[in-house]
This record gives sequence, structure tokens and C-alpha cells, in this order.
Amino acid sequence: QVQLVESGGGLVQAGGSLRLPCAASGRTFSAYAMGWFRQAPGKEREFVAAVSWSSGNTYYADSVKGRFTISRDNAKNTVYLQMNSLKPEDTAVYYCAADSIYTSTRDEYEYWGQGTQVTVSS
Repeated sequence: QVQLVESGGGLVQAGGSLRLPCAASGRTFSAYAMGWFRQAPGKEREFVAAVSWSSGNTYYADSVKGRFTISRDNAKNTVYLQMNSLKPEDTAVYYCAADSIYTSTRDEYEYWGQGTQVTVSS
């Protein structure tokens, strides 16, 4: 089992930045690929970014490429999502997820956090 806890959400103006940490506990964190997803009201949960076990590979949704950065610190059992140049359409609940496979496919992730709300005002 892997337990995931997101934090760092809040209200920010358009053009601003936020950093979301996701702390993991349980099994060996470094054995898992990590992903970030988001879900806006009335919409399905969508992929945002993923990072491989050793941070050697990252992958982003086109909608956030160049603005968001995913990273991980295996010594701290934490994955981060740095979000810059935020837009109102980035408003959503953000979830981190873990799986043994490095993937952008939502349904393949085994472990999920409870989510943190990000609201971007115009």
C-alpha cells in the first residue's frame, strides 16, 4: 500500500504560481512512477504530468507544457507540481497518483491521494 497526501492548493490570481507537494508513505517510494491529474467541476479527471522512478523521464499534457513542472525527491518521498502562469481554466482539484508503470493513463494508476483544490481567479 502507498498512501498519498497532497497539499499546497489555494486561491491564486491568473498569472500567478503555486507548488503542490504530494507526500508518500508506505512502500518504497522510489519504486513507483508518479503522476498528477486534475478534475474540474462537471469534467472527467484528466492527466497533467508524470515522472518516472528516477526522474529520468517526464511527460506533460499539452495544456500545461511549458508552464508546469513535475519533479520528485526520493529522499523525502515527495513529488511536486510547480505551476506557473496559471490560468482560470487550470481551476480544478489536483490529485497525485502512484503506479509501478510510468504512464499517462488515468485508469492504470493504482494509488491516489484525496486531492487539493486549486482556484485561479481572472
